[in-house]
Amino acid sequence: MAILVRRFPPFTALSPQRPVLLSFPLSPSSHTDFLSSRNINSRAQFRQIATMTVSHGTTTNGVSPPPGRATFFFDIDNCLYPKSYQIHELMSVLIDDYFQTHLSLSREDAFQLHQRYYKDYGLAIEGLVRHHKVDPLEYNQKVDDALPLQDIIKPDPKLRKLLESLDRTKVKPWLFTNAYVTHGKRVVKLLGIEDLFEGITYCDYAAERLLCKPAPEMFAKAMRESGSTDVNRCYFVDDSALNIKGAEAYGWKAVHLVEPSATAPAEQVGKYQIQSLQELPEIFPEVFKKS
Repeated sequence: MAILVRRFPPFTALSPQRPVLLSFPLSPSSHTDFLSSRNINSRAQFRQIATMTVSHGTTTNGVSPPPGRATFFFDIDNCLYPKSYQIHELMSVLIDDYFQTHLSLSREDAFQLHQRYYKDYGLAIEGLVRHHKVDPLEYNQKVDDALPLQDIIKPDPKLRKLLESLDRTKVKPWLFTNAYVTHGKRVVKLLGIEDLFEGITYCDYAAERLLCKPAPEMFAKAMRESGSTDVNRCYFVDDSALNIKGAEAYGWKAVHLVEPSATAPAEQVGKYQIQSLQELPEIFPEVFKKS
């Protein structure tokens, strides 16, 4: 089955040959309303529409990159912005709210089940879909898309300058997140860096089986969607120790981001550990422009 990539419509870095895709609003509007307004009643129909493309010739995932480029995969949450924003904590509250409301649980039981599903599956939504037949797109609307990100995240000129210093003749920047696409796009837009990435690999809430990091299949998916063919030319930065372990096991060059305010693991996870993304040019000078 062909792999179809949903790309960012506004990315100026993408080739004019990129596919023309249907896309959902970036704002936290109701996906349920979007589907019902178009009489889309099944997940299969949703996936069919979400992956519609118009071909513009032979390209790699819609882009004709210079041959031989490496790929630098960037996690989004608590990586492109600091943990001090406490977005994870806000999201946890909304997840507990969802468990409590939709499963008719006490606050304590909602919290415990949320933590259990997160531990068992890596994502709370995976447990909700498996055991409670929850609509993942409605969940996304009530949780991720309901976050008041516009009040928290602001443009980051320092981050933008770092990303601009990547040598695009040698490496393609690519987003790699366990969140749904709408959340990822909101974050990078608010940070003012959405035009600096060539695409995104995300947890597809519309899929029959939810796939996320650190599953090996998720790293394989990221390589397929980014047009990467050599694990030795895949760079990756993430704040999750589990994701770093998974990436290194898959053969990627991975960097664990541990902010000074965060609790560092008792033993360093992986070969590289940094406290700031600004250290990346020191770790991987080969993919950054010469100063």
